[in-house]
Parts: sequence; structure tokens; C-alpha cells
Amino acid sequence: MNVALIGCGVMGGKRARHLAGAHLVHCVDLNRARAAELAALGEECASGSDWREPLARTDVDAVIVATPPDMQAQIVRSAVMAHKHVLVEKPAARHADELAGLPRLATERGVCVHVGFNHRYHRAFRQARRLVDSGALGPLLYLRARYGHGGRAGYASEWRAQPQRSGGGELIDQGVHLIDLARWFLGDFLEVDGFVHTYFWDMPVEDNGFMLLKTASQQVAFLHVSCTEWRNTFCWELIGREGKLQIDGLGGSYGVERLTWHRMLPEMGPPETTIWEYPMADDSWATEMTEFIEDVRQKREPAAGLADALAALAVVDRLYTACGYDHRA
Repeated sequence: MNVALIGCGVMGGKRARHLAGAHLVHCVDLNRARAAELAALGEECASGSDWREPLARTDVDAVIVATPPDMQAQIVRSAVMAHKHVLVEKPAARHADELAGLPRLATERGVCVHVGFNHRYHRAFRQARRLVDSGALGPLLYLRARYGHGGRAGYASEWRAQPQRSGGGELIDQGVHLIDLARWFLGDFLEVDGFVHTYFWDMPVEDNGFMLLKTASQQVAFLHVSCTEWRNTFCWELIGREGKLQIDGLGGSYGVERLTWHRMLPEMGPPETTIWEYPMADDSWATEMTEFIEDVRQKREPAAGLADALAALAVVDRLYTACGYDHRA
């Protein structure tokens, strides 16, 4: 598979270094030097600043879109029209309406569009998925999760703090990861409630988002995302009738990734506890790319696709509207 990369920042760099056997043939970024730097990873890889150039190439099979959200939907739509398969970073758009008609268009054009909800591919979540699918937790009851960081000097001046580029603040940035993971285990949320607010950072987008989401069967996800956490934090808990799973850390500054399974015993009391730790290098990027390549080869619907992006963005849109954060203005 020949791949073009559009957007050569931090996320683009991660993608370029974990192509799982695909060939990097074209890199694009508004910063041409940055594009040239990543193009050096490929053999005879072109570089430039016009994202339309790789879409016109007949030898490009797929594009990775790693731009800020304000450009994502437009590039994805153009790539689909050009019959290119697409891996687009989350959230895939600033608002759900920017993706209107795209799933059907992708089907008509016979192309695969994968959305980069990368947290699904961490070792701890892959193991958690296997345990849940095996019935180890019994019927699922509810979910709690916290995800936060403390920003950095100049954070309020970055593109993430510009609603016309980002589509919002912490809710659409880290929040869509928690929403997607909650949907992946509990299903669609029919009731959406919560609160977003700017407590610390001097910017027009929120620095904290609190969510209370409920499925048709009364399963609840209570989620909190924050960039006033000061110490990077990730904690995810899934409770079933017969046990509990807890994931802490994502590696790096978030701490060693760890999955804990508390299995309730017939006599109840203290549960039987099993712990998996993953101190090794993160393989989620390569695992996700491998799945994308297989989706294309087998012409199958991606496990994390446009429908998942639309569902996550619908939750975000409802909360922004309810809290008076109209980032579409």
C-alpha cells in the first residue's frame, strides 16, 4: 500500500513511524520543512504544502489525515471523491454536520475510512475487550473515566484554543476518546447531560468537560476530561454484575499502562484480582495501522469508522449547545 501523509505535526510523525509495512510516498504540511523531514523516512518520498497533490496521484492508495479538525472533513471528502482510502485522526471534523453524507459517499466510492480512535488499540484495552467479550464481567452496569493533563506554557495560544480550528476545547480534544471508548463497551447513548466550563486558561474554549451519558438500558458513563489536572492522568473503570475492570496510565507521562481485573467470587467479599502491566513500548499505532491495511485488503467496514465519529461528535455538539458554547459562530 502506498500512503500519503497530510499533516506532519506530532500525530503525523507518529503515523509516519508506524506504517506497518505500508510505503510512505508523499508528505504534505503547510510547513514545508516539516513535510520534508518526515518524507526522509520514505524511499523517494515527495513533499510539499498542497494537500491536493497526493490526491491527484494514481499511485497513492490511501491518505492519512493528521491535520487540525478545521481541515479534516474537507480533505477526507476530497480523498473519498478521488477513490483514496483514508485514515483520519479523531475527531474527523469540528461538528457532526461537517461529516454529513460522507459514510454513504465512501460506500458508493468503495473506499475505507478509518477514524483514529487510537486508544482502542492500547494493549490494556485490547485485553479488556477480550475479557468483556468472553462474558467475564457479566452484564455491564456502568462506567467511570477521568482523562486529563495540565497544558503547558503558551497553551492558550495554540490552535487547540482557537474554536474556528479546533471545534472546541477539552471536550472535543480528549473527550471524544472517552466517549468513543464508552460507546465501544456500552453502546449508543440516548440521554446526554453534563457541563463544560473554562476554569483556568484564558481562552474561548472550555478547559473542563463533565459528562453523564445513559443508554436505552440505563447503563451510565460518567466521564471527566480536563486540562487543569496538572499531573497527567488516565483512569478508566468498567463495572459489571460479576466484576470490574480498571485501566490506569497510557504509558509515558501518564504512567505505566495497567489493567486490573477484579473478579467477584460466589461468596462475594474481597474479589480475586489479576493485574497486567505493559511497561514496554506502545504498539497501538502499528496495531491500528495493521487493522486499517487489512480493512482495505478485505474490503470490510472499519471497526472504528465514520459512524463512530458521528456518534461521538453528536454527544459533543449536544453538550456544547446545552452549555451555551456555540463554537460554530
